[in-house]
Amino acid sequence: MALIRNRGQLICGVEGTMPGFSWLSPSNREQGLDADLCRAVAASLLGDGERVRFIHLSAAERFTALGSGEVDLLARNTSISLSRDAAGGNAISFGPIVYYDSQGLLVPVASGVRAAADLAGQPICVVTGTTTEQNLADWGRRNSIAITPLKFQTHDQSLTAYLQGRCTAVTSSRALLAARRSTFHNPQAHKLLKEELSQEPLAPATRQGDPGWADAVRWIVYALIRAEELGLTQANLKAEAAAAQRDPRRLEQRRFLGVGADLGRQLELPADFGARAVSAVGNYGELFERHLGPNTRLGLPRGRQRLVDDGGWIQAPPFR
Repeated sequence: MALIRNRGQLICGVEGTMPGFSWLSPSNREQGLDADLCRAVAASLLGDGERVRFIHLSAAERFTALGSGEVDLLARNTSISLSRDAAGGNAISFGPIVYYDSQGLLVPVASGVRAAADLAGQPICVVTGTTTEQNLADWGRRNSIAITPLKFQTHDQSLTAYLQGRCTAVTSSRALLAARRSTFHNPQAHKLLKEELSQEPLAPATRQGDPGWADAVRWIVYALIRAEELGLTQANLKAEAAAAQRDPRRLEQRRFLGVGADLGRQLELPADFGARAVSAVGNYGELFERHLGPNTRLGLPRGRQRLVDDGGWIQAPPFR
């Protein structure tokens, strides 16, 4: 945290070509859920959500870049697993889950493939060296289906091969497949099969060895979720802060906003770190609707990404 403050800039590793999560707008601005998570962290720590330098990383590059210190934070559609988290594996400290993804299969509608079992013996494009590759093999063994993987180094290569007809299906996270499908010339000519090959909960990550920084990132992300639970938005934040200042009975809002309380001090963050994050990018629900929801090019239902009180899986621990 001291290094980032002295530099005056957060260096954040993102995917960079994935609509909805991180991609460049026509004006060359990084946008998406992952990009805005980086901005929320920068706003909380540095007071300005624009003080971020984005670095585009491939799946093969991401853990090396994080471990070497090339990036301070990885917000690159990365799923949590034991081996990634463990000191004997990739030695990563994960933040809160921001998207409950799963691995899926994308096929051409014209292929006639209706279920994953129809792909027995058919070539399936996959990125090598990822959990996606392992999950595909595991799924085939579990279901006694002969898998014929066609392996590539990057998602771009895998999807290009799929569009060229070199494989009958391409597999990756359902969110990534939906994002890339939205960029196809004819998105309606491709469909996601209903089967989920594995669960892939996505979360931002820091490298192990700096628990203070990991805690700060974790609670900044939780702040975006807690803000939605409290009904705090980018638009009403100032009015809600003024109301909390006037009314001492609004205990939850006062703690969150740093009014008469300083929970941020324990994280080496400002008392209003949560308010800074929301002011920069909005609450979690706003992020979802802006980048992934029904009115975006991805058109994803909120589903598991709803708050727990609304039947979903997203929840923040208490701010106290």
